[in-house]
Amino acid sequence: MVQLVIHLLGRFAVRVGGEEVPPIAWKRDRAAAIVKLLAISPQHRIHREQIMEAFWPDQDAELAGANLRKAIHFARRAMGAHDLIAVNKEIVAFADEVDLVTDLERFEAAAKRALRSGDPAECEAAADLNSGVLLPDDRFLEWLDAPRERLQQLNRSVLRTGRLWHRLIALDPTDEEAQRALMQAALDAGNRGEAIRQFDQLRERLHAELGVGPSKASIELYERALALSGVEPALPAERIRASIAWALVHLQSGEFDKAAELARETRAQAFDSGLAREVGEAGAVLGLTAHMQGRWPQLFRSEFTEWVRSRDDFVPSVFDGHLCLAEFCLCDAKGHAAIAASARELMCVAEEADSIAGRALAGLILGEIARCAGDLDAAEKHLTEAERLHVGANALSGRVLVLERLAEIALARGQKWQAGRLIQRALGDAAQSWLSNHLLLRLQALAVRAATTPEKVEEAILTGDRLLTPGACQPCSMALRIASTVALTQAGKLEQVDRRLNEAERIAGMWQGGPWAAALWEARGLQRQAQANPVRALAAFAEAAARYEELGRPLDQARCNGRMSDVMPEHAPR
Repeated sequence: MVQLVIHLLGRFAVRVGGEEVPPIAWKRDRAAAIVKLLAISPQHRIHREQIMEAFWPDQDAELAGANLRKAIHFARRAMGAHDLIAVNKEIVAFADEVDLVTDLERFEAAAKRALRSGDPAECEAAADLNSGVLLPDDRFLEWLDAPRERLQQLNRSVLRTGRLWHRLIALDPTDEEAQRALMQAALDAGNRGEAIRQFDQLRERLHAELGVGPSKASIELYERALALSGVEPALPAERIRASIAWALVHLQSGEFDKAAELARETRAQAFDSGLAREVGEAGAVLGLTAHMQGRWPQLFRSEFTEWVRSRDDFVPSVFDGHLCLAEFCLCDAKGHAAIAASARELMCVAEEADSIAGRALAGLILGEIARCAGDLDAAEKHLTEAERLHVGANALSGRVLVLERLAEIALARGQKWQAGRLIQRALGDAAQSWLSNHLLLRLQALAVRAATTPEKVEEAILTGDRLLTPGACQPCSMALRIASTVALTQAGKLEQVDRRLNEAERIAGMWQGGPWAAALWEARGLQRQAQANPVRALAAFAEAAARYEELGRPLDQARCNGRMSDVMPEHAPR
């Protein structure tokens, strides 16, 4: 009897007879995948056709069967024993002589016992056995969706039954029931500070996903904490955060006028109190309401003209509030001329007002318009000057965006080394910004594209996947999702592509317009090309090129036309 221990939670590792299989033995992905799939399958056995469908859905039976035989061979070799995996007729399984132990089964058994008893101590003991996400480095494999969801639900039930609120929040910081339970416990103990801290944590995590805020029940509990008698009065920042949360409640209810009115009042209070970050947060709600009503460009123009003239020192904070919407809304070719005119007007106003921040912002916008139009030299000139001005204005987020756009230009010129240097320069400021969750997503998209070896590409994608938490900002995550999809397609790892593309298309469907639809058509074209489906690849590239043309992005359009030529030269645009 050979003892086989497989770790699936938090990491993948295999021990055979007490000796761990070295990670390098799993350099063939399919060998590791066979072991993982058997480990999570009921009774650790599975029909060969199910494996072929999971791993090679687009291949014919003969080729998929040959690939399966090779994968089993390399899995056996990695574990150092031929007889650990048996193939009996159509069933693939671990051999009867194997004494198999998985950490997943240990946790599931303990969790089910704890839920039957309802004993908090048993729940805590069971929770201790769960050491992390199921196979975290394989996040986008579809055959892991069902077992991973089952594990997450079981784990949440154990934590909730055991009232292990801190652990539940560590698993999901946006779980409002857990956050409110801890807020209430703090209030019951007379600890207003802890209740406020808990609410701020909830608000922070929910704010990471654009336009989302705490529920009415959470805000009301927070306000009870602020009104607690016998303690110091609430600070202005604490009351302002409650107002911002209420504005988001109105926004999510479709009460746009109420949301905008409260956001303006709150931003004025933050301005009077010198609270730069809260000025930006209230401005974000104001920008969202304007976007929902189809008037964001007009607001964007009036906002910055007003602030440059009145309070130059708050211009970076106002821009922070518009950061995510600017990523989406500044890409509309139909509005390029108007936006460029607004930026030139803003530059004149900023020069008259001697506003460094205003000039920096105007330069960033002009550089972005020139980059989208394909004039890289003009874009680089605007952006280089804008970076200098952003440093002078101490505008962290704006400088990161400038460096991000300069890295885009370097990549367009084929200068990956230069893009890498610019990314590294931006990372320090991104980490210090209160918008770090947004900015790091953008920079990681560039890191994937700038990676120079297959190993660095894989590392960059894994780092990016860890940033794509449930609360990740959707607009800011799109470039990363698409870059990872393209890189995996080009690496031949097609099994990870479809799931990513489906998720990206779901998000893009919620935000009509912008460059994402074109980029997704291009990624689909690459996928179809890798699947040896030239007709569908050609159609996807043609659609992408047409959409880039509508957006006024000639370099992207030319790239897609070139891809069409690679697929079928006779159909290439003339």
